[in-house]
Amino acid sequence: MSEHSRHERAAVSYRTMELVVALVIFVFGAIVVYDSARIGAQWGDDGPQGGYFPFYIGLLTCLSAVIIFAKAAFDAARGRKAFVTTSQLAMVLKLFVPTVVFVGLIEFTGIYAASTIFITFFMIWLGKYSWVKAVPVAIAVNLALFLLFEVWFKVPLPKGPIEAAFGLA
Repeated sequence: MSEHSRHERAAVSYRTMELVVALVIFVFGAIVVYDSARIGAQWGDDGPQGGYFPFYIGLLTCLSAVIIFAKAAFDAARGRKAFVTTSQLAMVLKLFVPTVVFVGLIEFTGIYAASTIFITFFMIWLGKYSWVKAVPVAIAVNLALFLLFEVWFKVPLPKGPIEAAFGLA
C-alpha cells in the first residue's frame, strides 16, 4: 500500500466486506438447502433422493458463512483496515457506471450504436482524446465488429433503430 493511500479515508472496511460476503454465501446456501428439501433430501427406499447431497452441501455452506460472519464481527482490527479507499472506489465507479449505462443502451439502440457511444465517451472522458479522433475510431471499431460477427461469422447481435433504418435489422 502506498503512503498516500494509507492516509486516505476508507470507503469500505475489510470487516464490512467480510460480513456482506458471509451474508451472500449464507443466502446462497439457504437457497440450496430450501430447494434440496423441496425436491427431496431424504434417504429413500432405493437410495438418496435428488436433493440429499446438495442439502448437506448447502448446510455446510451456511455453516461456513456463519463462521466467516462471526469471525469478522468479533475482529475489531479488520474494521479499521481499509478494503477500498474513497479514491479507489471512485476509479471503479468511473468504469462501472458507464458500463451499466452501455448495457442498458443496447436494449434501445442496438449493440453497434451503444458501442460507438461507449467507445467515444471513454476515449474523450478518460483518454482525453478529441472528438476528431474518438468518433472515427469508435465507428471503425464497430464497423470491424459488424463485419466480423454479422458478415463473416453469421452471428446476429442485438440491433436497434439505426440498423433498421439501414435495412440491417
